[in-house]
Amino acid sequence: MSESLQALLHARFGETLDIPDDLAASPVARSIANHRTIRHYRDQPVSPALVRALCAVALSAPSKSDLQQCDIMVVQDPDQRARLAALLPDNPWAAKAPAFLVFCGDNARHRRIHDLRGHALVNDHLDAFFNPAVDAGIVLGTFIAAAEAIGLCTCPISAIRNHPEQVAEVLGLPVHVYPVAGLCLGWPAHNGAMSPRLGLTATVHVDRYNGTDLPAQIDEYDTRRNLTRPYRERRDDARFGADKPYGWSEDKARQYAAPERQGWGRFVKARGFKLD
Repeated sequence: MSESLQALLHARFGETLDIPDDLAASPVARSIANHRTIRHYRDQPVSPALVRALCAVALSAPSKSDLQQCDIMVVQDPDQRARLAALLPDNPWAAKAPAFLVFCGDNARHRRIHDLRGHALVNDHLDAFFNPAVDAGIVLGTFIAAAEAIGLCTCPISAIRNHPEQVAEVLGLPVHVYPVAGLCLGWPAHNGAMSPRLGLTATVHVDRYNGTDLPAQIDEYDTRRNLTRPYRERRDDARFGADKPYGWSEDKARQYAAPERQGWGRFVKARGFKLD
């Protein structure tokens, strides 16, 4: 990787940051900052030994109260892989990636520990669902950072939650275990493209939250992003109108103006969680 960390972050955020020397010299920091959107892979397997080692690295990440409430499902069986891919028609790379994993929140193990040790579980409320979800997100991010640091590419798939009952059945997930995200893993077939992010003035706050300038920050981001990553397609112009300027904010507003995952809460409750 030839670009400096400062150059990578400038391309990502549109801001020239003062980078301390020790951070600027970090290959891990440069690898994370250089994350690219890549969904096409070389016809080269990722060995099971490498996948398992990456799982171990990822599961070394911080965990809430050391509860360790994330599980990683490595999907190797061709039939199971095909059944999951069939649930993801808008993500064809889920069928083509050399390896596919599903990261899950697992509160079942903690409940089993209470049974084994004979202690009542009195904190059976929303936090029992939230903590495993956060653990799974941390492990997922750590896995991605570790994989990309050695030249692999990844693509997380949140659409695994579009059909959670079927996913749970395919993977044999017990009550109190639920899918958080899928992950494609492989060796990149191309260099990919960097997705600019919202400016740090919108997402990094000092002492107190400040959303006063958000409209201007969003407009700045839409303009900057369209310079390098304009959307190739517009969502549902027939409904929303073809005459409106199109950028990140219009795309995201249209995306969540349509119903999505309406049954997720019902699924979570059916998994045994109390969300009060």
